[in-house]
Amino acid sequence: MKVDVAGAVWRKSTYSGPDGNCVEVAFLIDGNVAVRDTKDSGRGPVLAFAPGEWDAFLAGVSTGEFRRS
Repeated sequence: MKVDVAGAVWRKSTYSGPDGNCVEVAFLIDGNVAVRDTKDSGRGPVLAFAPGEWDAFLAGVSTGEFRRS
């Protein structure tokens, strides 16, 4: 999926620490969601998710699907 992130408003979690190891999320005009790593200062790759994919990811986070055993 190709997305246009020009002009995107990126948000960083309030749980992010000062060490720079965090991600940013942008909700795009076309409804898709973009995610990037902050350590690349916005020059690195961007992951893009369709709205349903993002919803499924958030549901998995809230149920603990991605926790390590």
